[in-house]
Amino acid sequence: MTASAFGQAVYGSILGTITDPSGAAVAGAKVTVTSVGKGTTAEATTNVDGNYTVTHLIPDVYNVKAEAPGFKSFQTANVVVSADTGVRVDGQFQVGGAQEIVEVTAETPQLKTDRADVSMQFSEKYVADLPILNRNFTSLELAAPGTQKLVGWSHAATENPQGGQQIFVNGQHFSGTGFELDGTDNQDPILGIIVVNPNLDAITETKMSLQNYDAEFGKAIAGLVTVQTKSGSNEVHGSAFWFRRTDATQARDPFTQYKPDAVTGRLIPSSRWNQFGGSLGGPIVKNKLFFFGDYQGTRQASGISQQLTIPTALSQASCNPATNASSTTPGFCNLSEYLGQVPGGGQVYDPTTGNQLDGSGRAPFVGNLIPIGRIPSQSAAVFALFPQPTNGNVHQNFVGAGSGPFNQNSFDTRIDFNPNEKLQVFGRFSLDYFSLSGKGVLGQLGGVGFGLLGLAGSSVTHNYSLATGFTKTFSPSLLTDFRFGWFKYNPQTHKPDEGTTPMDGFGIPNMNLGDITTSGLAAFFMDSSGNMLSNFGDGLNVGRCNCPLTEREQQIQFVNNWTKIIGNHQYKFGGDIRYATNLRLPSDANRTGQLNFNPKGTSLAGNAGLDLATFLLGEVTFMDRYVNNAGTLDASERQKRTFFYGQDTWRLTPKLTLNYGLRWEVYFPESVNGKGKGGFANITEGIVRVAGYGKYNLSGNIDNNWTLFAPRLGLAYQITPKTVIRMGYGRSYDLGVFGSNFGHTVTQNLPVLVNQNVSASSNVDPAASNDIIPAFTLAQGPPLFQFPAIPSDGVFPLQGPQNNVSPKIRPTYQRVPTLDAWNVTIQQQVTNTLSAEIGYVASKGTHVFAGNGPAYNVNQVGIGPGTSIDGQFVPNTPQSVRRLFHNRFVYPNFLDSLGNPLVCCDNDLGNYLGNDASSNYNSIQIKVEKRLTHGLQFLTHYTFAHANNYDGDYYVNDPRVPYGPDDMNRNHVFVANVVYELPFGKGKTFASGASRAVDMIIGGWQLSTSSNWSSGLPWTPSYSLCGQDKDAGPCRPNKAAGSFKVGGGSFDPVNHNVVFFTPIAPLAITGQPPGTDFCTVSRPAGTGFA
Repeated sequence: MTASAFGQAVYGSILGTITDPSGAAVAGAKVTVTSVGKGTTAEATTNVDGNYTVTHLIPDVYNVKAEAPGFKSFQTANVVVSADTGVRVDGQFQVGGAQEIVEVTAETPQLKTDRADVSMQFSEKYVADLPILNRNFTSLELAAPGTQKLVGWSHAATENPQGGQQIFVNGQHFSGTGFELDGTDNQDPILGIIVVNPNLDAITETKMSLQNYDAEFGKAIAGLVTVQTKSGSNEVHGSAFWFRRTDATQARDPFTQYKPDAVTGRLIPSSRWNQFGGSLGGPIVKNKLFFFGDYQGTRQASGISQQLTIPTALSQASCNPATNASSTTPGFCNLSEYLGQVPGGGQVYDPTTGNQLDGSGRAPFVGNLIPIGRIPSQSAAVFALFPQPTNGNVHQNFVGAGSGPFNQNSFDTRIDFNPNEKLQVFGRFSLDYFSLSGKGVLGQLGGVGFGLLGLAGSSVTHNYSLATGFTKTFSPSLLTDFRFGWFKYNPQTHKPDEGTTPMDGFGIPNMNLGDITTSGLAAFFMDSSGNMLSNFGDGLNVGRCNCPLTEREQQIQFVNNWTKIIGNHQYKFGGDIRYATNLRLPSDANRTGQLNFNPKGTSLAGNAGLDLATFLLGEVTFMDRYVNNAGTLDASERQKRTFFYGQDTWRLTPKLTLNYGLRWEVYFPESVNGKGKGGFANITEGIVRVAGYGKYNLSGNIDNNWTLFAPRLGLAYQITPKTVIRMGYGRSYDLGVFGSNFGHTVTQNLPVLVNQNVSASSNVDPAASNDIIPAFTLAQGPPLFQFPAIPSDGVFPLQGPQNNVSPKIRPTYQRVPTLDAWNVTIQQQVTNTLSAEIGYVASKGTHVFAGNGPAYNVNQVGIGPGTSIDGQFVPNTPQSVRRLFHNRFVYPNFLDSLGNPLVCCDNDLGNYLGNDASSNYNSIQIKVEKRLTHGLQFLTHYTFAHANNYDGDYYVNDPRVPYGPDDMNRNHVFVANVVYELPFGKGKTFASGASRAVDMIIGGWQLSTSSNWSSGLPWTPSYSLCGQDKDAGPCRPNKAAGSFKVGGGSFDPVNHNVVFFTPIAPLAITGQPPGTDFCTVSRPAGTGFA
């Protein structure tokens, strides 16, 4: 037998060729396929070439029987059929009576001879036996070649409690992976992750189509993961499980867990993970009606140790007015310990002296001693709440430990009904319920949390999924299937201190505004590299909580496919209609406020300075926060998505199969649910179009793209009975992520919601340098935002009537990520259970994200022009003039504070979702797979890959600068998954005759492992003086003679760190880029350690 696949998301196929003893085709032979577990049957008749096909089979084990007058019948037993695949069962009649039956036992197919997709199939047993951390199904994707897990970033646990992994596939962004559950969509396109992460005990099989899949499939450029849930059978079957893990088996983290906790006395905080559940399936009416259900519960409290940088004991004693008198420097806040500890030296300058627009001419605080009278009561009140450091270091001087609860309850139910052999009906409903919480490590000052993935806050999430459908057989050569799908993603999050007013208590006005959404702490950001104070407070970028958040995202889906068999052709065509809605009230920027304290606020015209000093002096460099219009809290998005396709699988000869097809995808521009409930910002006109006003419809007059045609082509040729070569090409499209085409964007612009920005140039003086001059003081507090009236023509300036909001901007037409992919693969069957293959897998991305996406800054400050004096750059042109959109747009109907027509744009436009970059990927992928025999099965693969893309930083200024190896790609990855059933117990090699009692003790044991070896991630060098020799540009040096050693050193037991390399002395002038030039060191320049 050889495998054959057809585009069937829920169903599989059996096909083959029937011949007589001479090898001639037998036409008109009757082929009957019978489910072993359910007793259902399906029939087909061979054509003039002796070929037959039985399609639309639910994944199961089948017996195949062939009959014809004058010949003995033959039966092939235990044929395993999987979804989106087929199994080839050929037969040769022997002369005799039909009542005589020749029995054949099926072997697991090895060669894939009829199509050229790059894919992996995992059986129920493989899924159950492979060790998967936390039994997280999405981690199984890493068992496939070409996959790599994203490190250094993840979704907040409050919005991803289902644990969807961020995995790059063949160089493509994780959001490009589609998920289907029982043939219906199971991916949230806003976050790019799975909605219902299935219980492993509910899975009968899964397929990972990584490239060149059939035309039936789309809305995915990184691959498609399809899962089929179990169904009942004529016998009652069930399972039960319980898994437990505690800190008793955890290793101590030497970087953070080197000192016993002051409260518990433990080095490792208490941790526990319990997962339990079971499943049950069986008949309601034998051979007709079946049921299946399962439950999975999780109770988790993972101990977490967090390491931060807080004020030293000296600074806490001297800079707190309440304790200053008893400190070693009474009358002065002593920050002398920070001199020489940060880039630029850490010298603090008095912001009340010198030029009040650019910070030049400022006087230093000698010895970093600040008169205690200069510390305002607001910062003093905050400062007094810091705990004492746990060590004497200046950096990383505080370690806290704790845990937060995580609970899950998940259910699946499924019914299958087969009233007759021509109609099969199924339905499944799934519910996932999650609750989790955590407290901040700094107590009353919040900070990163002890909850899951650093959560400080709480969340309750309900995810739902429904799939139902039927298959109707009109004749053996004409069939149709229909499916209806629905999912709902519904998280609700809350701050850990929701309902309190600490900012009022600190004396900082205009932050706790009397409603629940602005209660709790603000976020306090130390805005630089080499911070002397870790971020603290509340918020997404502090405590990993988008709090508060309310979201209800839903999608309904109708799918209809038709299959027609004519001769050696199997034609298939159909449609997939989807309608999505989303209501999201987010707090990406803390609604109380996000206070930024830049070291340049206490610098000399941008040189030196200290973030801690800027905070202590109460000088807020910048603030932003989300503000909702109270009249549009129900604003939501809608989108129609329609997909149509046609394809043919043509068996030209017994050895050669051709697959070809065409898919048409239409992603309609999203609309909003009413007049004034969305704003469509665009950079072409420099405006925000208000939905439903003036000439603008509810879709903001965004132009549709009707040309998204996706051809698919595959060729498979069986060179010998044990060797096949496959070649494929295909184009795919995707919806994007984080609002690049749906959600997150138009209902987060004027007039619905704004990201209020308060800077020196917007709140003090248009000529003020934003990083250097304070926007306001803590005593003053930020200005309140007032939503402007909507003009009758529906046009707002891009950054609002006062240039104080940060818009989310898209192109004025539908631009979706696109991938052209191709592969050439040779597969060799080594033994009946062992196969090996080597393939060249490559792709070219178009309209993809710049960087890890999808947004980037389209208005960054350009480098120069300026003057170089003694190798140092002296800018003589303001930064605003060096921006691409400087004074590009003039708004006669809106006036600035001086009464002149408003102009835009002299600051960052950092939320441009352009989908306007490209990428490329080339790889060699080698795979060796052994199917289960004698208790042993394994899958090993090696990928050698190169991926290149564009980073978002300075992409708009000069695309050559950010081009280089993808930050997320590892050039070498080797994976080995091995499962071995120990040969002891009943039916095994040793003690095969053991009694039931003995067998329960010594039998059923297995060893399993999942191992991954890979090279490091790319990295790019920087240098600490880049802010002094030029005021803008990427912080990368020029190439120069010489080198420095890079590599992991030994662990330092005193400072509890490892030095991977020693920074070289300040760069000579030859190593610093001239002030008017970009660097010559490429991005990235080397391979790192992670």
